Amino acid sequence: MRQQGSLMPRFHSDVFCHCRAAEKHPGVDPGGGSGHAEDTSAAPRSAADCHPSGSHSPQPCASCGGSEQEHRMKVLFQILDVNGDGGICVNDLTIGLKKLGVHRSEHDLMKIVKAGDKDLDGQLDFEEFVHYLRDHEKKLRLVFMSLDKKNDGQIDSQEIMQSLRDLGVNISEEQAEQILRSMDKNGTMTIDWDEWRDYHLLHPADNIPEIILYWRHSTILDVGESIIVPDEFTAEEKKTGMWWRHLVAGGGAGAASRTCTAPLDRLKVLMQVHASRSNSMQIVGGFGQMIREGGVRSLWRGNGINVIKIAPESAIKFMAYEQIKRLIGSNQETLGIMERFVAGSLAGAIAQSSIYPMEVLKTRLALRRTGQFSGIMDCAKHIIQKEGVAAFYKGYVPNMLGIIPYAGIDLAVYETLKNSWLQRFATDSADPGVFVLLACGTTSSTCGQLSSYPLALVRTRMQAQASLEGGPQMSMTGLFRHIVRTEGALGLYRGLAPNFMKVIPSVSISYVVYEYLKIALGVQSK
Repeated sequence: MRQQGSLMPRFHSDVFCHCRAAEKHPGVDPGGGSGHAEDTSAAPRSAADCHPSGSHSPQPCASCGGSEQEHRMKVLFQILDVNGDGGICVNDLTIGLKKLGVHRSEHDLMKIVKAGDKDLDGQLDFEEFVHYLRDHEKKLRLVFMSLDKKNDGQIDSQEIMQSLRDLGVNISEEQAEQILRSMDKNGTMTIDWDEWRDYHLLHPADNIPEIILYWRHSTILDVGESIIVPDEFTAEEKKTGMWWRHLVAGGGAGAASRTCTAPLDRLKVLMQVHASRSNSMQIVGGFGQMIREGGVRSLWRGNGINVIKIAPESAIKFMAYEQIKRLIGSNQETLGIMERFVAGSLAGAIAQSSIYPMEVLKTRLALRRTGQFSGIMDCAKHIIQKEGVAAFYKGYVPNMLGIIPYAGIDLAVYETLKNSWLQRFATDSADPGVFVLLACGTTSSTCGQLSSYPLALVRTRMQAQASLEGGPQMSMTGLFRHIVRTEGALGLYRGLAPNFMKVIPSVSISYVVYEYLKIALGVQSK
């Protein structure tokens, strides 16, 4: 987390009204950085002290009649406006904050300027500076209130641990106390609003929600399966409508990755259905067989319906997830791990139930011979005429049962890897970087698929039963017994090699396309 490893001096509490500088702090630079008077109790501790309890009107400055909060912002602006040109650029922030003993990376300072620069001139004038501080304080207030579980105006180590635990981040009490010490000015081992605000005032991130933003993976990384637990979205993203842009970007990324890896996906389906001890199908031989039968274009059979189903499935799953969160009764911005698993699994089951006929169509189209069907509608018409509407739900039971181990193990592995990285390496930012995110997503998805693969294989064979000429119609348990008896336990893992071969290119392609589409759709970079 960003709190760890960064100690921000209380520069804001030392910045005060020019008019009262001589009166309250004789001999102290009104820049609020270098010295301290012996009697500091007379001076307001921070801008919040200009607002007496229960009053929303600021207390005017005794000397000039203006708001002390406005004067403090003016003084802070003057300190940071190093060259005195009436605007604060990244270079001004770098030098000005260093004078106050505050160190920020150039990337963080660029984010501050970008967030407040309304006229896009590359710097903040006083009006923009005040607007940024006030807007940022509102966000910080929301975060403070969400952390203050006891509603007593103080945050202690237990509240920090609980808030992070709700996000799936487990830290020790010692680590929580380390976070407290970095912000605690008076040694009470609790943080009040003033200490929280002063610590984070010129910090571009909103702390806790930053973990949500940086550690998304089900929206970003598409491996061809859509039954993993949905990602969380922050309250701000829901309010501004950024959530649907993330979903659109994720859908576009999924379409690109599935199209690029479609030959491997079709080979997996063929091996799941046709491979056996007597009919051994290898990767190279399988590709050769597909090309000989239908040409290079045949490698993409079934990909069209596989791409089309992304949009309805993602939309239904997101809406169901949000509704289930409300039914659970959680008033948290984010759910705990167990709640996420339950809500995500139920949302996945609802989405899969809604689009399951498309899953059957995908399998039938992937297995079709050249000239068998003219397209998706022709395939659907053929199934209805020959087998009836019920055929669109063949393999439904093993598909539903597969959601639990897949979603549960994927979530557990991903959260474990995330927590491990945050505790060991997150000294300056919750951003794991591209390679760590891809590695965690690939590992968790692989473990999830491996755990549910036998159920996925049985599902595929049940979906394909009527397309196999003369093939027996078996139940789920009957198919399990038949496969184990005739092929052994390894028969439940036919097609595993091409399935795993496509994981790394899938997550890599989907990540690159997702980032590109975020820019195209105007999603702000966090």
